[in-house]
Amino acid sequence: MSSALDSLLDLLDLEQIEQDIFRGASRSAVVPRVFGGQVAAQALVAAGRTVPAERTAHSLHSYFLRMGDPGAPIVYSVDRIRDGRSFTTRRVVAVQHGQPIFHLSASFQTYEEGLEHQADMPPAPDPETLPTAAQMLPRYADRFSDPGVVDRLIEARAAVDLRYVDAPPFGTVGEPREPRSQVWFRTNGKLADDPLLHVCMATYVSDMTLLDSVLLAHGRGGWAVGDVVGASLDHAMWFHRPFRADEWLLYDQESPSASGGRGLGQARIYTQDGRLAITVIQEGVVRVPRD
Repeated sequence: MSSALDSLLDLLDLEQIEQDIFRGASRSAVVPRVFGGQVAAQALVAAGRTVPAERTAHSLHSYFLRMGDPGAPIVYSVDRIRDGRSFTTRRVVAVQHGQPIFHLSASFQTYEEGLEHQADMPPAPDPETLPTAAQMLPRYADRFSDPGVVDRLIEARAAVDLRYVDAPPFGTVGEPREPRSQVWFRTNGKLADDPLLHVCMATYVSDMTLLDSVLLAHGRGGWAVGDVVGASLDHAMWFHRPFRADEWLLYDQESPSASGGRGLGQARIYTQDGRLAITVIQEGVVRVPRD
């Protein structure tokens, strides 16, 4: 296991400070604020720790309310909304400096048999044939006005082996493309056999690239390039089938719409053997900077 993955696991291992109240550490993302995927994953950890182990997460719905301060801890307060015969519902509010910065509702279910069908997995190359972030990102160093961005991006993704199938948005600035993007990802090391941990790790990664397809449609390079500014607004996930975040997962993303200063991304995450594991939808602020 890499030291970066150890550090991320420590970040997700919340401290319980009272019944249904947890505290998590913060750290900076590529930009000077808390990474949204970190807050979402930590909130899901908090919710999951109040639920019986035999009930696994099947969905989450969340809103990003304020930018997180990487210099301060985050307190997660869990409300036990419902404990039914098959389903458990939790609401989590993340607070910093006395103000809510994030809100999450999550539902958990006891396993049961049911009807089965799924969308087919789209074609994608073998992830082992694609360059790693450390191999790919330096190729685009000249696209960033800040020379430290490449190192920060590599550091931010060191816990996860994330490989683009095609060039990322900052690789084709000024060249609008079909609003679709694919990445393969897995953790840089094996994880314990805890379903909640794998779900939380996928939640963490799901916020990294989902709005890429919005940028591709307009030939924009992204926040690190400086030709757009933005932030996540809301994020929803549905966990359909068991999966492991330490094995290759295909993140197939597209954007059906952008308007009103907002862009929508939707995606499906497949296991390498073709099982549909997760559906993800996110809307974010995507604005062109004023001159």
